[in-house]
Amino acid sequence: MAILRSFVLLFLFLLTSLNLSASEKVPDSGVTPPSVAETQSSPSQEKELVPVRMEKESAVSGQDVSSPVATKAIDRNISLFTERIKERFSLYLQRSGKYLALMKEILKAKNVPEDIAFLPLIESGFNPNAYSVARAVGPWQFIASTARNYGLTIDWWRDERKDPVKSTEAAANYLKDLYGMFGSWNLAMAAYNAGEGKILRALNRTKSDNYWALLNTRHIKKETKEYVPRFIAATLIANNPHDYGFADLDYHPPLRYDEVVLDRPIDLDIAAQCAETSLDMIRELNPEIRRWSTPANVSSYPLRIPYGKTEIFTENISRIPKEERFSVSMYTVKKGDTIKSISTKTGIPVSVIQELNDDGNSLKTLKAGKTISLPPKEKLCFDRDDREGKKAAKKRGYKGRKQANKKIVVTSLSKKQSYVND
Repeated sequence: MAILRSFVLLFLFLLTSLNLSASEKVPDSGVTPPSVAETQSSPSQEKELVPVRMEKESAVSGQDVSSPVATKAIDRNISLFTERIKERFSLYLQRSGKYLALMKEILKAKNVPEDIAFLPLIESGFNPNAYSVARAVGPWQFIASTARNYGLTIDWWRDERKDPVKSTEAAANYLKDLYGMFGSWNLAMAAYNAGEGKILRALNRTKSDNYWALLNTRHIKKETKEYVPRFIAATLIANNPHDYGFADLDYHPPLRYDEVVLDRPIDLDIAAQCAETSLDMIRELNPEIRRWSTPANVSSYPLRIPYGKTEIFTENISRIPKEERFSVSMYTVKKGDTIKSISTKTGIPVSVIQELNDDGNSLKTLKAGKTISLPPKEKLCFDRDDREGKKAAKKRGYKGRKQANKKIVVTSLSKKQSYVND
């Protein structure tokens, strides 16, 4: 039975690899994928672009995904999705219907294999609000530093890691860079999970350029050993759900929306009224927005509204006076108040207080009795990243105080430094 199952799995690899190969062809736009000559950052780039699920034997030390190591790892993860967490994985598959077409289009335009659009199945379950213990966010689970490196904005007002369009563009660019570094999509995905430095060190220690050769070593963590097999298993199931026992899936309809460009901030509930929809729908279409309104620190903002609602939105918003579209609370300055003390008292960053008050120009003279704008108490709420950031800051402060409380004791004999706590 095991031999038969392995044979069927190998047949599916051969069959489905054709789809991925097709996605790697030069698109009609005439844009050419990065060639070996164009990517000289690593010796491993001497391999041509190959399908994710079938690396060439001549290029990977005689191993491909039909090797016993690969087959066993993939088979184990197929069992995970079809047995242990089948109900949860069904939800992920259904949710994928909303974003797959959009993500595949973006990947194709950037010459990245379209099947990589299934990566969010194992990263986030296609949940734009997914948040990990490592503070990775969004469908592609970017940490903040990598997200910013690839052009995503993360500030008090918005977190573009949650934006399905912008985060997919960033993920495509990052994965394409990783492929340029390693010359293998399997290694690129492993580096996406573990970091390129860890994969480079693992390859150097094993003298290999093959992802599968790393699975029986101690040079990468278990999570990374399971990452590519899990992706392949998820992709096989997603492409042929009925063959794996996933029948009658109720896929979410593909994401469709209109976009209106606003030249000033607007409360999201006001935007919902203008689009004649719910506040939940506006938030669902704009998951990157963290606050009660569109960002107040930009001169214009493209807001997504339900498909076909541009005309009615434009008509309705024209009837609302500009001063009534954006809510703030007025705070009366007390004697001894400073911007910093108001920030500490309210939990609102200094930079945000400045943005709400003419970029800080009106705050240069802060006298008792003066009124300044603050976020509206009745609409403001703090999200998980606010809470986690506060915890991290508190932890850093504790470590700083602990270090400051240490004394340096110098002995007269050794003249060496030793540290003791008060």
